Amino acid sequence: MASYKEIFGTNIEVVASDPANPVAGQVWYNSTDNVVKGEAVTTVGSWATGGDLNVPSRYGGMLGNDNTAALAYGGLTPTTPGEVVTCELYNGSTWTEVNDLNQSKSFMGSSGSTTAGLVSGGYRYPTSGRLATNESWNGTSWTEDADLNTARSGNGASGSQTAAITFGGQSGDTTPVAVTETWNGTSWTEVGDLNTARASMASSNSTSNTATLAFGGNSSPNAITESWNGTSWTEVADLNTGRAGFGGAGNDNTSALGFGGSPTPVVGRITESYDGTSWTEVADMTTQRAYGEGTGSSTSALAAGGDDGATIHGSSEEWTGAGAPVTVTFTDS
Repeated sequence: MASYKEIFGTNIEVVASDPANPVAGQVWYNSTDNVVKGEAVTTVGSWATGGDLNVPSRYGGMLGNDNTAALAYGGLTPTTPGEVVTCELYNGSTWTEVNDLNQSKSFMGSSGSTTAGLVSGGYRYPTSGRLATNESWNGTSWTEDADLNTARSGNGASGSQTAAITFGGQSGDTTPVAVTETWNGTSWTEVGDLNTARASMASSNSTSNTATLAFGGNSSPNAITESWNGTSWTEVADLNTGRAGFGGAGNDNTSALGFGGSPTPVVGRITESYDGTSWTEVADMTTQRAYGEGTGSSTSALAAGGDDGATIHGSSEEWTGAGAPVTVTFTDS
């Protein structure tokens, strides 16, 4: 039988710890664990249990680029009658409480990263109703910035701290709006409306305000997906299962993930993946949840909080999608 070196032209590298940034196909021997390991690429997506929030919540917000770093804030808790200001940071395994929001709120739009984030709009019961307020996060604390032109809650959002977009929501009454606004780091400007007014939709977690998706929501029908190109919205393929109050993740307007939602338990675990052309149902979540938080990319997403109609959850789940890198351990079996 040919040796590994004869086949691949090199010996297996012996290391005391796994490489920091292995590439697909790389193989090494971990002398500390006494095993052969390698870097592969996942062929199917799956959810895994993550760390629990310190304060279980629903209707809160979350921002972050993957399932190893996220910020969750606001929302309603099981023991508090109104919204909270609590803010927690996730490091891939545990949540740690950090500096609070300036204003308690729920149903807000979220964009940006764990070191440079933006929260727009929201709801404050019973004193303020729907909000136009806007807060930015610098990795340590929150700062109030210029208000939205249209106060709203249940709005979608995407982009960065200095180039964001928010869309839809409810403003003033129970009727959804289609209003879209972009943020340039200083002020908000109204741009092209959604084709279908709605609130409680999900959105892709794009890093810019020129390419994002808005999908689902409390419109009728509620499976509609729209793509934003920086100028206008265009209807694209519908979700397979219409829903509202669910988590969203994604890279831009060609790649997204939608998970959980209302009404539970019918759609509370369902996950769908978008490839730029159509939605495909993939692995279900472990815990059914609606109105929870979600963020990340289509291959590395995080879900936390939410409720199943009876319980407000503190649990979180980590999504690893098909095509994501993964380290595997080789065995004799």
